[in-house]
Amino acid sequence: MFALLDLGLSVEIRMLFAFMLALVFSLACGAPMIDFLHTKQKKGQPIRKDGPQSHLQTKKGTPTMGGLLILGTAILSILLFANVSYHFVWVSLLVLVVYGATGFVDDYWKVKRQSSNAMTAGMKLFFQFLTAAIAACIITAATPQSVNTVLHFPFFGFILKLSWLYVPFAVIVMSGTSNGVNLSDGLDGLASGLLIIAFTFFMAVAYLCGQPNAAEFHLLYVPRCTEIAVVCAALVGACLGFLYFNKPKARVFMGDTGSLALGAILGAIAVMTKSEILLAIVGGVFVMETISVMIQVAYFKKTGKRFFRMAPIHHHFEQLGWSEKKIVFSFWMAALALALCGVCTLV
Repeated sequence: MFALLDLGLSVEIRMLFAFMLALVFSLACGAPMIDFLHTKQKKGQPIRKDGPQSHLQTKKGTPTMGGLLILGTAILSILLFANVSYHFVWVSLLVLVVYGATGFVDDYWKVKRQSSNAMTAGMKLFFQFLTAAIAACIITAATPQSVNTVLHFPFFGFILKLSWLYVPFAVIVMSGTSNGVNLSDGLDGLASGLLIIAFTFFMAVAYLCGQPNAAEFHLLYVPRCTEIAVVCAALVGACLGFLYFNKPKARVFMGDTGSLALGAILGAIAVMTKSEILLAIVGGVFVMETISVMIQVAYFKKTGKRFFRMAPIHHHFEQLGWSEKKIVFSFWMAALALALCGVCTLV
């Protein structure tokens, strides 16, 4: 089955339509959804007591699960304008739905119990790794054998054959990116802005990877990968619409519903386009957030002291006295600079 709106449109037009529909629908549905979440979440998202003390006042009562707005509008646009008979497209839908459902359950119990801890880390990781493993196996099987288990280094034109190690590697990429985005979702507009930049970059990468002359852009050719550009366009539109409601002072939080799913699909797109190294560059802010937590935990276990004033690292800057808007803007600028570095590998 092709897109529900099979009008013989070019992929470029479908990208534009997917972006516009997701953007318009997210803007139109945002306010009613926020009002609905307010009625169901009397106290809003529980705020971490071990986080910045200012958040206990400034963010109290703000509803969570705003990721439903992003996922709902993006999935609708994908169903309408992407070729859902293509393996990569329905794998994208699988990742969005399962990771989104996992995050939703976690958010639901957080709100119900008014606790920042709901599902155990083990439970979440189980669903994340299982879904990522299924997705990685399908992606690998649907990719031409000449490139399906290789790791491409765009700077050097070097290809490393991972063979059977590729699927575990892809699982780590997807789950790691999911958790990296989740850690970055701690300030108003931070994660959604970073995701817009990342999805825009990979929209271009997916489009170019699907062209027979992909090698001219130092990318590996993956037939029909242009359909993933439609997926990225829908995600950019949905995230941009959500950002209108999530910008400081946020009216709604993305929650695990959005951050886990959007991080996972970002990792999956990197795997589909054989651009895992580019993900590490363009998603450098997510990498930095993850590493800051790892350093903090390891250093505390060894010395009993904190390496950063607070982790993830965006909270460290808060403790240094930076305003929330300054941190978000600075991180966005860093992400843009990293995206430009990624672009430089394509020219």
